[in-house]
Amino acid sequence: MNTGEKDKIRILFIAEAVSLAHVARPLALALALDPARHAVSFAADPRYNALLGDPPFPLHRIDSIDGNRFSTALARGTPIYDLPTLRRYVGDDLDLIAAVKPHLVVGDFRLSLTASARVAGVPYFSITNSYWSPYARQRFPLPAHPLAQLLGVAAAQALFRLARPVVFALHAWPLNRLRREYGLPALGHDLRRAYTDADHTLYADVPELLNLPALPAHHHFLGPVLWSPSVPLPEWWEKLPGDIPLIYITLGSSGEHRALPLIFDALADLPIAAMVAAAGATVRNPPDNVHAASYLPGQAAAARASVVICNGGSPTSQQALAAGVPVLGIASNLDQFLNMRAIEARGAGLCLRADRAAPAAIRHAVMRLLGNPTFRESARKFAKIFSHYDAGRRFSELAAAFAAPVA
Repeated sequence: MNTGEKDKIRILFIAEAVSLAHVARPLALALALDPARHAVSFAADPRYNALLGDPPFPLHRIDSIDGNRFSTALARGTPIYDLPTLRRYVGDDLDLIAAVKPHLVVGDFRLSLTASARVAGVPYFSITNSYWSPYARQRFPLPAHPLAQLLGVAAAQALFRLARPVVFALHAWPLNRLRREYGLPALGHDLRRAYTDADHTLYADVPELLNLPALPAHHHFLGPVLWSPSVPLPEWWEKLPGDIPLIYITLGSSGEHRALPLIFDALADLPIAAMVAAAGATVRNPPDNVHAASYLPGQAAAARASVVICNGGSPTSQQALAAGVPVLGIASNLDQFLNMRAIEARGAGLCLRADRAAPAAIRHAVMRLLGNPTFRESARKFAKIFSHYDAGRRFSELAAAFAAPVA
C-alpha cells in the first residue's frame, strides 16, 4: 500500500553544477528512492538538464558559478568561492528550503549548505569522496600548476608540501567567515573539513580504496554511485570491431580537453579501436580507429572496453572498476590526483599528469594496461567489492533513520 503524501519523507537534493559529476551523483541517489515512501525535489543549475532524461520528480533551478570560473580557480590554486558568492548561495538555499519544506537536505559540493541547512534547522547530508576525509592520512600530490612547468615537478612538489596548509586555509576562509556571520563555529583551517562538513557525511566510494582509521558514526560509505546520461547510441556503436582491444575515452566536463589530440596521436598507430565521449568538446580529425560522440552511456561503454582513459575523476573511474576494467587517468586537479593515486596504489590503473602528458607517455601507459594482466585482475577485485554495495538502498536507509520527524 502506498504511503500518503503527507507521510512521505520529503528530500531536497541540491547539486552544485560546476561539473556534471556533482549533478550525476545526487541524481542517481534520487532516482533510486522509492516514490511510494519519498517525495523528492531536485535543484540544480539547468546547464545539464538535457542529459537528465525525464526524472519522476520536480526540478528546481538554483544557480551555480560558471564551470570555466570553477576550472580556472582549480588551475590557479585560488579559492573557488568568494564570500559574496557564498552569501548569495545561502539566500538561494534558504528560499528553496522554505518553498519545499524538506525533512532532509542533500548536497553535492554545495558548500553553502554547511550554513543554510543549519540556519533552516533541517538535517543535512553531504555527498563527497573518502579521499577528502579529514581523517585520511595521506600526502597531497601537486596538481597541474604553472609552477610545475617553471620549477619542475620535484621542486614544485616540495614547495607545495610546505605551502599546502596555507593554501587550504585560504580556501576555507570564506566559508568560515560565512559560518561566523550566522553564529556558527568556524571549521578550522583544513579545507577537507569544509568539503565534508554535514550532519552526516556520505562517501560515494568504498573503504577499500584508502586505509582509513575508524570514522565517526556520522560518516558513512555508500559505495560507488554510478550514473550514465540519457542519450541515444551512435550509429557506429554496433559496428565496433570485436577482435581487437577497445579503448573508451572521456575527459568529462572538468577534464583537460586539450589532451584529446595527444590521446589520438598516441592511439593512431596501435592495433586497437577507440570510442570517445567528448562531453561537448570539439573533436577534430580523429584517426580512423577512433569513433566519437558528444556523450555516451558511460557504464555500457566501460563494460565494452579493455581500458578506460579519463580525467582521473571518481565517476568514470568507478564505472571502469565496476566493469573490472583498468583506468588511465590524465589528471589535472587535486581531486583527480587523489582519486587516481589511490587506484594506482591498488594496481587497478595508472596516472599521468595532464601538464606533462605526451603521446609517447600515453601510448606506453595504454600498452602497459593492455599487456600486463595484473591491472585487469586488480580492477576485477574492485568489481567484486563494488558488487557488495547498493548505494541507493544504503542512502534510503540513512534517510529513513536521520530525516527530521514527519510533521
